[in-house]
Amino acid sequence: MSTLHAATVLAIASVLALGGCSKPVEKKSEIRPVRTIVLAADNVDVVAEFPGEVRARVESRLGFRIPGKIVARKVEVGSEVKRGQLLMQLDPQDLKLAQAQANAGLKAAESNRDLAKSELKRYKDLREKNFVSEAILDGKETAYKAAQASYDQALAAYRNQSNQAAYTSLESDVDGVVTGIDAEVGQVVAAGTPVLRVAQAGEKEVVIAIPEDKVEALRKVTDVKVRIWSSRDEQIPGKLRELSPVADPATRTYTAKISIPDAPPHIKLGMTGYVTFAAKSPHAMVRLPLAALFNDKGVTSVWVVENGSVKLVPVQVAGTAGNEILVSAGVTPGQTVVTAGVNQLKQGQQVKLLGGEKAPKAASAAAAASNPGEVK
Repeated sequence: MSTLHAATVLAIASVLALGGCSKPVEKKSEIRPVRTIVLAADNVDVVAEFPGEVRARVESRLGFRIPGKIVARKVEVGSEVKRGQLLMQLDPQDLKLAQAQANAGLKAAESNRDLAKSELKRYKDLREKNFVSEAILDGKETAYKAAQASYDQALAAYRNQSNQAAYTSLESDVDGVVTGIDAEVGQVVAAGTPVLRVAQAGEKEVVIAIPEDKVEALRKVTDVKVRIWSSRDEQIPGKLRELSPVADPATRTYTAKISIPDAPPHIKLGMTGYVTFAAKSPHAMVRLPLAALFNDKGVTSVWVVENGSVKLVPVQVAGTAGNEILVSAGVTPGQTVVTAGVNQLKQGQQVKLLGGEKAPKAASAAAAASNPGEVK
């Protein structure tokens, strides 16, 4: 038994000795395949695009000139209206009674004036025959003038009351489209309260919101194009008509109105439009696909390939050009930047370019700039 125990201990010791002498297995670094692009710089078209809504250049909020209760509404939202068309109506009963009262007062004043006129004529005849004194004739002339003034006052009151009665009918003063209804039948409204909105037919515009950091740059751009979501391939010339000098307190953006003087008939109010501002950049900038950008702790960066590995380089984005991003600082022409798989990389990781090519050395980066449009 002692011999067997000694043999077992010896065997275990031999195994431990052999294990201690063996070399640890080396862990090979992972080489990740990536797609890259060689950077080039040129004076590209700086493009900024903002969504907006198609509206009429002139939109009026209509209301009654007098207070009253709405008894009829003749249009719906989206109805096309003509100048003079009836839109809404108030209860006219009280105003009709007031108009009748004013008419009665006018007739009474007219009778008093005619009577005073007849008496003045008669007393003039008596004065010529020296039957009455000059003082009595002066009194009759004064009475006639007072009667005439009372008649004029009653006539003005009657005409005013007639206008008030006509104000019970709200009519459109332009050709256009009803864009909103703010009051309904049965509602009592005050004078001047908006009850309906009408967009005037004619020139249309797109209303957009511009960030505060782009206001001054876009104010000088003259090449403005408008696209409609329903017909994206059609570009319509536009013009910056108005740019608000005050930012919206909620969004901190500036409202801009882009007029469309030659808007086709198929562009309707309320459609979604896209306004594009284009201008040549004063300095050469680098183009990058959007997929090349990597957000590292709130900083926009790209992966630059050097010596077979990647390093993270912060960049400054200057704008967009079509589907590409314009970079004004951080990278230089000739460098190789990863365009696919950026979220799977880490600092210093070795990479292999798709297509069987090796990652370029730092010394050969300048030579790669001779073919800026090539995508590896």
